[in-house]
Amino acid sequence: MVSTPGRAVVIHDVARLAGVSHQTVSRVLNEHPHVRAETRERVLRAVEQLNYRPNPLARGLAGRRPRTLGVVSFDTLLYGPAATLLGIERAARAAGYGVNIVTLEQLDHAGVVTALDVLAEQSVAGVVVIAPQVAAAAALHSLPRGVPAVAVESAVGSEIQAISVDQVAGARLAVRHLLDLGHETVWHVGGPGDWLEARDRADGWRSALEEAGRPVPPVVAGDWSARSGYRAARLVDGTGATAVFCANDQTALGLLRGLHERGVRVPEDVSVVGFDDIPEAEYMFPPLTTVRQDFDEVGRRCLAALLDLIEAGPTAGPAVGSRVAPILVTRRSTAGPP
Repeated sequence: MVSTPGRAVVIHDVARLAGVSHQTVSRVLNEHPHVRAETRERVLRAVEQLNYRPNPLARGLAGRRPRTLGVVSFDTLLYGPAATLLGIERAARAAGYGVNIVTLEQLDHAGVVTALDVLAEQSVAGVVVIAPQVAAAAALHSLPRGVPAVAVESAVGSEIQAISVDQVAGARLAVRHLLDLGHETVWHVGGPGDWLEARDRADGWRSALEEAGRPVPPVVAGDWSARSGYRAARLVDGTGATAVFCANDQTALGLLRGLHERGVRVPEDVSVVGFDDIPEAEYMFPPLTTVRQDFDEVGRRCLAALLDLIEAGPTAGPAVGSRVAPILVTRRSTAGPP
């Protein structure tokens, strides 16, 4: 007997080949003393023949109902991922669960596997992976089969259930707001190209302009930082732009400073919209119009989805994504064109 190509070998395959129950295979793998030598040898031969590799996290879950969840994130001080993590922690506490966090310098295949090994030793009930980058989303394929897992800030439609704010819809809200004020078109200072959110926000900006039959200017490169917004002020000022949508609020902060130093008034000469609604947004000068993400709602949906998976176990159905609607927050950084 051989395993089906493309399908990971599971404990039931070993049990079928060895002619025993999967509980017996589990006892052998966990070195339970009350297993006959002949049975143990038969199981180990089947393990070797099928090249079966036990899932350490699944083994850690066997026979127990821990009240701790694992979160795999990456080392960042950016507002979005940090606020997402806080939303997950709040929802977990409200449901009576603790949270163990593994923070990685980079979310790639090797890092995810290492993080899961760490969480396996802590016997968590399920795993949340915050995966906003392209490489991080690809690393979701590293998750072992049978492990209750949910992705956050990742691409909806991946192999595991993904919860995210609808970034495309948020960008469209920002652009439509500026067009409704009378601006001919909207410039965009983007985020890093390897971030899924930056791509989605650029897609939403572009589609809203195309739908309205307006010119689509080239994207001004950015990297989420205030520095990139500050540098973009020179390019924006030189184009005659009257409206700018920034990929996040930090970028908008830098743009506001750069425009001010160049004698460009906001919103009298140029309107500016950000994304995130960081706590400082309403205290910028002028107070920033921006798109708010409800990170607490993301956390609640994430926890609900993960607990459903834990309860369903192996009978869980196909992954179904969920998007949280963003909200436009209007302040004094936007007005009609000059």
